[in-house]
Amino acid sequence: MQNSEFTPEEQAIIQREFEALLDDYAHTPHRQKVDIITRAFEFANRAHNGVRRLSGEPYIMHPLAVARIVVREIGLGSTSICSALLHDVVEDTDYTVEDIERVFNPKIAQIVDGLTKISGGVFGEKASEQAENFRKLLLTMSDDIRVVLIKIADRLHNMRTLGAQPKEKQYKIAGETLYIYAPLAHRLGLFPIKTELENLSFKYEHPDTYAEIEAKLRDMKENQLLDYEKFAAPIREKLKSMGYKFTMTARIKTVYSIWKKMQQKNIPFEDVYDLLAARIIFTPNESMSEKDQCWMIYSAITEIYRPHPERIRDWISMPKANGYEALHVTVMGPNGQWTEVQIRTDRMHELAEKGLAAHWKYKTGYSDESELDKWLRNLKEILAHPEPDAMDFLDTFKLNLFAQEVFVFTPKGDIKTMPQGSTVLDLAFQLHSDIGEHCIGAKVNHTLLPMSYVLKSGDQVEILTSQTQSPTPEWTEWATTAKSQTGLQNFFHREERRLTLEGEQLFNDMLDAQGLTEYKDNVLQRVLNYYEIRQPAQLYLLLGKKELQIGKLADIAFPKRSIWKRLNPFSRSNDAKKNVDLNTDDINNESTQASGEKEATKKKKESKFIVLTDENLGKQYKQADCCHPIPGDEVMGYKAEDGTIYIHKLDCPEAQRLKTSQGKRLYAATWDTHRVQSFIERIEVRGVDKFGVLIQVLTVITTEFHINMRHLEAKAEDGLFIAHMDVYVYDKRELEELFAALKKMPEIIAAQRHSMQYGEFN
Repeated sequence: MQNSEFTPEEQAIIQREFEALLDDYAHTPHRQKVDIITRAFEFANRAHNGVRRLSGEPYIMHPLAVARIVVREIGLGSTSICSALLHDVVEDTDYTVEDIERVFNPKIAQIVDGLTKISGGVFGEKASEQAENFRKLLLTMSDDIRVVLIKIADRLHNMRTLGAQPKEKQYKIAGETLYIYAPLAHRLGLFPIKTELENLSFKYEHPDTYAEIEAKLRDMKENQLLDYEKFAAPIREKLKSMGYKFTMTARIKTVYSIWKKMQQKNIPFEDVYDLLAARIIFTPNESMSEKDQCWMIYSAITEIYRPHPERIRDWISMPKANGYEALHVTVMGPNGQWTEVQIRTDRMHELAEKGLAAHWKYKTGYSDESELDKWLRNLKEILAHPEPDAMDFLDTFKLNLFAQEVFVFTPKGDIKTMPQGSTVLDLAFQLHSDIGEHCIGAKVNHTLLPMSYVLKSGDQVEILTSQTQSPTPEWTEWATTAKSQTGLQNFFHREERRLTLEGEQLFNDMLDAQGLTEYKDNVLQRVLNYYEIRQPAQLYLLLGKKELQIGKLADIAFPKRSIWKRLNPFSRSNDAKKNVDLNTDDINNESTQASGEKEATKKKKESKFIVLTDENLGKQYKQADCCHPIPGDEVMGYKAEDGTIYIHKLDCPEAQRLKTSQGKRLYAATWDTHRVQSFIERIEVRGVDKFGVLIQVLTVITTEFHINMRHLEAKAEDGLFIAHMDVYVYDKRELEELFAALKKMPEIIAAQRHSMQYGEFN
């Protein structure tokens, strides 16, 4: 800012701008309080006397411009106008908040104080401190939203005059505006302001691209408007015949929205066809509901033009979270192009243009709680427990600007509305259950991302599928909507039935091969008793899932192995198959023996000996995080205070400590897994940093060994590299084979399990 006396011409300009402000105010329905507004102007004019902006104009022109935005574009009244005129007085002059309160009133002083706290931008040199101030400011939102509304008006005028700022400051302010203020304007229903903030931010962040699109838009605007007149003429005639008082206007896409669509769909400017939209604003008849009349106009339009069945948006039955109401329909115009028509009443239009201020105007009672009211009511709870780091809080707050819903785009540009927090997997099931069941991930904004990715508004999402893919229990962690959760449950039930039938068939085939079908009930009961399983279906399911092997059942059902080996063609024995008579008494005697084995098994458990199987690991017994054992490792169990038994490697430092002090709580343990369940293990690979060496390592892991990978970190220094990877393996043997293969590469110095606690690099 500069200090110099104003010329008579400049003083005349200031006076004319103030009179224009009063004229704007006179055209509002607010009770006219010209005296206090005049006092606020004179106070601010004296305070800023002789001060200029970087552009060279008198500084008072900025508060005047903000006040005009507040009254004309947002629709606020005298308190907000006075606060806008005074919003920089405390920060830039010797006056205090107490002076404002003494000269005017506590409410104006409170608003000015809130505006002063956030001055200078959220991402200034003291970014963290500013972010904390921003949080405090937002905490006042549910008490007096006018602080934020005036701040948005202040930011809008700063963006309109940003050209006077140095380039580096333009980037900072434009980025901040696009990150916080445009979404905030959207959330408060200030659609025109949100649109202008986005457009101006894009203009200063990408000036060359902006100029290029603007020039192309200007060249074709005349033809677009001619096409619009042909399109609009029959609709106007129809609405006149229906007796409606209305206006119908053309709405051309902004440069920013065109660029955003080009990015989302990866298309050139020439392929953006929906550059033009039509907007109908009508005065409804009092004899019918607004909703019914909007649908009547929709019906009239679709009698003239064919509607697109998938592009009808009913924001009247279900208003947007920011209070927006309208009926949108896309129809095929006479030029062969799809054109969107927005249908609104006068009330809906004012809500769309002036957002929250207009929303309060139309409230009729305390029970009229819209989505916007709910958001404001919950805002204090969200802000009262922010992230510990102030900058993280800003990220959290930005996500909450779109609370209740997110809007994502399909590759064809169709909008899909999803609940806040939805994942790629949720969207896949939303599209179709078959897509959900075969989902492998998605391209989000042309970047490959996993099913667990949480969708954000504006994302363009292409769901990727594979017919070889099918859900696993892990998927339930990524399903947040009722539709995806139900879809997974249905799949697991179907899969369980299929595997149960497969398991039963395996069991029957085993008996049929030796002509023992007539003894099925006896053999089945013996096996059920041994495993303490109540229902045959549970046994069949374990067989179908390959969690139990036929050979294992043979040993249990027939302890006389010499007899069984002659009978069982599934046995590992190479003996020739022989026919042997087996009577019911043999089976019954063996059933008695099974009971004895069951008792012996119980005694075994009581003697603190545990067997780690695919079925019980992770349920009855948990792997210790300190050493993360896998099948093949020498292990032991430790019973914690809460009764949970943790499995440790025998050479784990924690196990060494437990062995010296907790002898009564230790269990002997052995593995009995069947390469059904995979385990996450962190491995470390070190070697010479040569071109392509990491690709070779990954090829060995994924192509030669078919091992899946969840996480990778690598760095190189002084000609050497080190890589840490999280891989899914079945057991220690598989890891040792992998390490042996990696060490055959001449560049690899070491390949081993990582000794650091699991999760450190996540």
